[in-house]
Amino acid sequence: MPAFQTLGLIAKQGDPERVRGTLVRLREHLRARAIEVRLEAESAHLLGAPVGEALAPARLGAVCDLIVVVGGDGTLLHAARVMAPHDVPLLGINLGRLGFLVDVSPDHIESALDRVLAGEFDSDRRSMLDARIVTDQDTGEPEAALNDVTIHKWGTARMIELEIWIDGVFVSAQRSDGLIVSTPTGSTAYALSGGGPLIDPALDAILLVPICPHDLSNRPLVVPGGRSIEVRVRGSEQGHVQVTCDGQTDLRLPPEARVRIARHPHAAHLIHPKGHDHYQILRAKLHWGGHHITRTPPC
Repeated sequence: MPAFQTLGLIAKQGDPERVRGTLVRLREHLRARAIEVRLEAESAHLLGAPVGEALAPARLGAVCDLIVVVGGDGTLLHAARVMAPHDVPLLGINLGRLGFLVDVSPDHIESALDRVLAGEFDSDRRSMLDARIVTDQDTGEPEAALNDVTIHKWGTARMIELEIWIDGVFVSAQRSDGLIVSTPTGSTAYALSGGGPLIDPALDAILLVPICPHDLSNRPLVVPGGRSIEVRVRGSEQGHVQVTCDGQTDLRLPPEARVRIARHPHAAHLIHPKGHDHYQILRAKLHWGGHHITRTPPC
């Protein structure tokens, strides 16, 4: 019996012809193996499914035991935030450009799926972040992030002044274009562009990377994953600050409000074809080394 019986399909928006072709291949291959296929709105639209067949994300997470994401890392980031409370594993088909998270090539969909359905896969849990806007009167609703929470300026050319507090203890003040608070998964995303280090996704850590700091002594900082981080905006630019989660969800930061970031109570559950190698992906995507070297493993 296959390891998974009911699969949900989540599709990238845009590039409809390429996505539609991949969805058709997936649905036909799964149906030939007696796997029930459920659809979210975009995949239902692209497949021309009957009205009413599309499921809301929460319902999809409740009835499926595997979600196949067709798109790029951005599509998987969205799916991970929605599906984390359901602990549904995600498998990514890479139709994007970089693909640190979606690692199944569209050329190998059928063979990769067959191995996964046979139970031949690696399971991977990734920590997420929980961001809230806090005022003296209220604590806002949480927003999840798998990659990062970014506090950044908008509508102004001036730097913003930030204070960073960790577990209620003042750490530093900086003038910069903003701050990236990242998971280890997000260390290959915006944080990498900001000069942050690459962190193995198995580490329990949170990364703080300043964006274009005025003082070069403001360097990236890595702290334990259980810390609570609070960012306070000071100075005349308070009304020009925005909070963005995974580059997809935007929150306005009112004057005198604070951003509180901590580990999310749920983790993203990813699965990969057997033999998944995070460092091989880094070598391929970041062009480390010009050729493959075979070495005898150390004793």
